[in-house]
Amino acid sequence: MNVVDSSGWLAYFADEPEAKYFQKQLCATSTLIVPTISIYEVFKVLLRETTENEALQAVAAMQKGMVIDLTTPLAMTASKLSMAYSLPMADSIILATARRYNATVWTMDSDFKGIKGVRYFGK
Repeated sequence: MNVVDSSGWLAYFADEPEAKYFQKQLCATSTLIVPTISIYEVFKVLLRETTENEALQAVAAMQKGMVIDLTTPLAMTASKLSMAYSLPMADSIILATARRYNATVWTMDSDFKGIKGVRYFGK
């Protein structure tokens, strides 16, 4: 199972050179976990930088994976991970979701660097 962080999704949608690190995981929708916080982050950035139609198309693509809502137990786990790794809220929710589903996190976000279960690619 795989969770692609918002940085990977955004690189993919922008067709950036770094998208190559995430393409395989994003195309394997049967093993793709998508935390709803990632949908929020990606939609917000694309809404700001492109058109609403393009942002909506991105959300439609993201929903091909298994979308995971934030539950109370997941939020509590995310809080603990945030404290343990000094992670921002969204990152801790992404990590908690990945751990709940025994998934690998794929990211370019340096906040995740050095955390077990994360595949980090520097920009």
